[in-house]
Amino acid sequence: MSTTHIDLGVTGMTCTSCSSRVERKLNKVEGVTATVNYATESASVEYDSTLTGPVDLIKVIQGAGYDAYDANPPAADTDPNAPAGSSAQTPADIAREEEAANLKRLTIMSSVLSLPIMAMSMIPALQFDYWQWVSAILATIVFINGGAPFHKATWTNINHGSFTMDTLITMGTSAAYFWSLYVMIFGHAGMPGMRMHMELVSNNAEMDHIYLESVGMVITFLLLGRYFEVKAKGQSSEALRTLLNMGAKDASLLVNGKETRIPISELAIGDVFVVRPGEKIATDGEVIEGFSAIDESMLTGESVPVEVQEGSRVTGASINTSGKLVVRATRVGSDTTLAQMAKLVTEAQASKAPVQRLVDRIAQVFVPAVIVIALATLVAHLMLSQGVAPAFVAAVAVLIIACPCAMGLATPTAILVGTGRGAQLGLLIKGPEILESTKKVDTIVLDKTGTVTTGVMSVSEVVTAESLDESTVISYAAAVEAGSEHPIAKAIVNHAGEHPAATAFQSQAGIGVTGTVDGHRVAVGRRRAGRMDVSRKAVSSAGDANLGTLTDAFTSAEESGGTPIVVRIDDDIAGVITVRDTIKDTSAAAIAQLQELGLTPYLLTGDNEGAARAVAREVGIDPANVFAGVMPDEKVSKVIELQEAGKTVAMVGDGVNDAAALAQADLGLAMGAGTDVAIEASDITLMNSDLRSAASAIRLSRKTFSTIKGNLFWAFAYNVILIPVAAAGFLNPLFAGLAMAFSSVFVVGNSLRLRAFQAE
Repeated sequence: MSTTHIDLGVTGMTCTSCSSRVERKLNKVEGVTATVNYATESASVEYDSTLTGPVDLIKVIQGAGYDAYDANPPAADTDPNAPAGSSAQTPADIAREEEAANLKRLTIMSSVLSLPIMAMSMIPALQFDYWQWVSAILATIVFINGGAPFHKATWTNINHGSFTMDTLITMGTSAAYFWSLYVMIFGHAGMPGMRMHMELVSNNAEMDHIYLESVGMVITFLLLGRYFEVKAKGQSSEALRTLLNMGAKDASLLVNGKETRIPISELAIGDVFVVRPGEKIATDGEVIEGFSAIDESMLTGESVPVEVQEGSRVTGASINTSGKLVVRATRVGSDTTLAQMAKLVTEAQASKAPVQRLVDRIAQVFVPAVIVIALATLVAHLMLSQGVAPAFVAAVAVLIIACPCAMGLATPTAILVGTGRGAQLGLLIKGPEILESTKKVDTIVLDKTGTVTTGVMSVSEVVTAESLDESTVISYAAAVEAGSEHPIAKAIVNHAGEHPAATAFQSQAGIGVTGTVDGHRVAVGRRRAGRMDVSRKAVSSAGDANLGTLTDAFTSAEESGGTPIVVRIDDDIAGVITVRDTIKDTSAAAIAQLQELGLTPYLLTGDNEGAARAVAREVGIDPANVFAGVMPDEKVSKVIELQEAGKTVAMVGDGVNDAAALAQADLGLAMGAGTDVAIEASDITLMNSDLRSAASAIRLSRKTFSTIKGNLFWAFAYNVILIPVAAAGFLNPLFAGLAMAFSSVFVVGNSLRLRAFQAE
């Protein structure tokens, strides 16, 4: 089986019932797994390429009564003459703009024609002889042309044996329109001199009351509401489009000392390109020449530029603010950080939260239920001998008021806006189910190095045995540490400066390193880093109990929050090097924010207990909530330990060493560079190194989920309250349509408030 992914744009959907039907049709195809999102007007499809293809999938959607297109066409299909830096429109943008333009035209036309109908119906002074026939002509144009989107969708749905919200709209407006024509032709409503008063409550028993103003204004309000929905969906997708268009359009390729300007799509891994001040970095790479400050705020949300030099890694789409850089490309195309961010956000917006799946199931039975209620209302009013007119009006009002557009928009629009705003702030939420999990989290485990602290270690003190001098101990230690990438190793190497070379280098994770320097066996590591076992050429834990005269130095370093590193030369204790990690300026504020969110913070580190507790006290973590001396493979067990104690655990780490723990946690947040490992292991990727982003991500997720709940409450409450009112005959169809349209606009507007979310 060869599984392939494709994103399809779907046009013509008017409600979640439509998206559900398209989803069912696609999933009936052998080898296809699809999720269709009404808010994003898209289908995320995994298919077996040996059984079907994109053309077949599009035909399936067309067979369901809609149209589709490849949402991510090949680069070759884009306009080659588009100017560099321009923001090319996607097929989704074009389709949405066309739909918005058509809805705008229909809304204007319908409002221009419906306002005179409403004025004449409400104000008896304007009701001249035969005014009702003028109203009928105007209402016919609105009913046929303005109502076309609803009637067309209804006909498509009927042909496929299903009912949607458009069905309710068509049935309601058709009933009001044809009833009005009936009483005008066969009743007294068409007679010259007929006068009518507009009423909020429908209680007319006569056969001469017409409802053409309801036809016109209901269709106008619905068109206006749908226009606002389309525009709002376009606005809520703006963050993702901005992200996609953030990258550079071309690059200055450097070949044999000559620069050539090429499109970004032609860059390959290993290519060398030049970035001048003010230019965007074309793709992820490594600086091989130059020094500058890079503005990564568009990707990470951090406003302070990051200094880079030879050997530094840079991210595509960030801006070179000062010096000229020569960069070697390390990742291109879909592998870049920017592309991964866009992919992550797109997948989050295209997938469905559990609460949305529940709403979809409710919508499947809601429309048929409303039709039954409308028929029951008609029959009940007739049996109560209240007359045909009020019975018909009550049934029409039920059909119109029940259109659950707000229900269909409640969840996807909030997810769309929330995840899009998160992307702007460098907070990548992996999927909508994460929004719900953030509500349950009560404990947060923080990896110390690189998360709470800067991860930049420096040597603060070197204490040696009486027979050795400091320069010898530090240079020998640096010789073997030069083979390690650990932050402590780098601190020792930087402090020592020049040092001899080591041979027979060995490393054991979490313990230390060994090697041979000038014929001497040297072991450097934590207290467990004992003498070298010559036969095994590895570090053993033997002899770690006795530090002799250096015991006091070791103990003092631990108690003061430093990390003491033991150096042994030829199995003898040679010295203790104390290194310290700097706590980030924002860590204390971040811990306070997490506690305000109701989370109990725990500190997790491989460092010694004294150093860990000192850091915990400084940032506001209870020293009792410290897991110290934890080996990399033990981090998962600590998370499990908390979970078994009944806690719902979030984990914040660097996304590399902590990958397993991030995956085990109920909510994983990876800080830092947004690497492949971070994205795969975590639920939320934080594109910057500020721990406050973890609190912001949880706040945004909770606020988005609260918005969803608020939207659903409004949508359900609105239907629960007004359907019985309409069924009792106490609601004019015109005001029913107005209320229904307002509810949809309210839900979309409420979701758009998430765009104002700010990180603290």
